Amino acid sequence: MNEKRFWVGFNLVKGIGAVRLQGLRDYFGDLSLAWEAPERALQEAGLSLKLAERVVQARAGVNLDEYLERVSEKNIDILTWDDELYPSRLKEIDQPPPVLYVRGLLTSEDSWAVAIVGTRRVSNYGKQVAEELGSFLAMNGVTVVSGLARGVDAIAHQSALKAGGRTIAVFGSGVDRIYPPEHAPLAGKIIASGALISDYPPGTPPDASNFPPRNRIISGLSMATIVVEAGETSGALITAQFALDQGREVFAVPGNILAPQSKGTNKLIAQGARPMLSVNDLLDVLNLTRVAEQRHSRMVMPVDETESKILQVLTHEPMHMDEIQNQTGLPIERVSSTLVMMEFKGLVRQVGGLNYIGVRDEKVEYQV
Repeated sequence: MNEKRFWVGFNLVKGIGAVRLQGLRDYFGDLSLAWEAPERALQEAGLSLKLAERVVQARAGVNLDEYLERVSEKNIDILTWDDELYPSRLKEIDQPPPVLYVRGLLTSEDSWAVAIVGTRRVSNYGKQVAEELGSFLAMNGVTVVSGLARGVDAIAHQSALKAGGRTIAVFGSGVDRIYPPEHAPLAGKIIASGALISDYPPGTPPDASNFPPRNRIISGLSMATIVVEAGETSGALITAQFALDQGREVFAVPGNILAPQSKGTNKLIAQGARPMLSVNDLLDVLNLTRVAEQRHSRMVMPVDETESKILQVLTHEPMHMDEIQNQTGLPIERVSSTLVMMEFKGLVRQVGGLNYIGVRDEKVEYQV
């Protein structure tokens, strides 16, 4: 039985997000039981009468097996929290989207990603900066994330592709509904060298209300967000705020104080964002010089028995070094020194206070 169909079923119900879905899993223990539950049981699980009615209506109106078949025919993959290929960095944020629809391919390389966002009404100055940043990141092995919008977003994607790198576009519609439509050729190139991603079901139109929420995915996939140009009410500022809330770095490109496209970025800098004065700022803050080293290490340095034991106990949830020692039974000195090497190799990531998470990688075969 394809368990993903129940994830998709609830994803089709407006109002069932991360919190309510987790509540249903906790109450029923299994999403298949939750999907088949009577209306009263859904209410007992915490859904309002209105939401419970929506679930009942949804399951009566859709054949999930047929729906998944139609999705598959469009070459759209489905990822859930339970999938190893679900982006690890995105899973760290508060309330990550339970379901992602993907056209293209996500790989371990996308663990190193930076978002470039900005205004649709980009100036020549902004265009030049976006091009240089997109190219620089791609040439340094960093995936460029943006939203495929006109202006800065499109330039960022194009520059990354031109430099031979990877790029990810996050949609405010279904991944089969390219918006704006004139970017269909660009979307095709992104599929070949990255991925289109959305948490909205296929067929969802690009409604204006969908775009602000999707910005949390753009920032959530990324180590940092760079705002190139943005007016005072630009959606790029929403992405920057999500990044800050997620504990990620925010850079803003300073601009002419008289230019409307720079009012938002200059305000971000005044509020504490890092001024993007040079690509070296990225190198220093994000330590991008280690990207190539980490990838090489992961390929050529085998996992020994100690590393294997640590990887077995680590998940996407932060675990303190003392707990790792308790669960592995290894001496604390060995755990400490091994974690340092594993972090260098990109196998684990410290998330503060000697807490670590595992970085899963299906593309690399480790040998003990």
